[in-house]
Amino acid sequence: MESPELGLCSASSLLALSQLLSPPEEEEDEDGGRAIGVSSAGPGNIGPPKVAAPTATTQVKYGNSKEIWSAEDVPEDSEYNDDALDSREQPEYEIIFKQHVSTEDMFLGMSRKDPSTACCEDMLIKIKLPDTKASDITLDIREKVLDLRTPKKKLLLHLPHPVDTKSGKASFLSEKGTLEVTLRMKREFDFINFA
Repeated sequence: MESPELGLCSASSLLALSQLLSPPEEEEDEDGGRAIGVSSAGPGNIGPPKVAAPTATTQVKYGNSKEIWSAEDVPEDSEYNDDALDSREQPEYEIIFKQHVSTEDMFLGMSRKDPSTACCEDMLIKIKLPDTKASDITLDIREKVLDLRTPKKKLLLHLPHPVDTKSGKASFLSEKGTLEVTLRMKREFDFINFA
């Protein structure tokens, strides 16, 4: 028995509802394509037909029209590229991380420092340069790059952490033929590096 207040259970109500939701089937669309029937209709067919957005856009750059690249197009540290025609060999090097510890750190454990590199403040880079004089070494330190040049060797080293370029120091140990470069790392302050 049909509920008088709802009136949705009758066959005529269901037929009227199906005619509202789906247009009558047509063989051919006005554009010449096939019309979508009831059996192939889906959620994407609800509403007016979508117009395709243009895919290619032109980007207008203002400024000097003779410039080939803008500053945003050039990747960081692109001036340092390995020259394939340079025949100088790369020297052996070693990176050692250093941290400053005191008696509170060693014996009492009062700080949160541990032996990991996350607690290190300095980076020591040892570069072996046998048969080289200190006057032949050219060293350039950037925030993320160490560039070393000698007449026989060349080293372009991308550093694992950004460094402070103003507080580094270098010393050449001529008896060992080793250049030692000590660089202070730039660290974000967190629960370990808070000072």
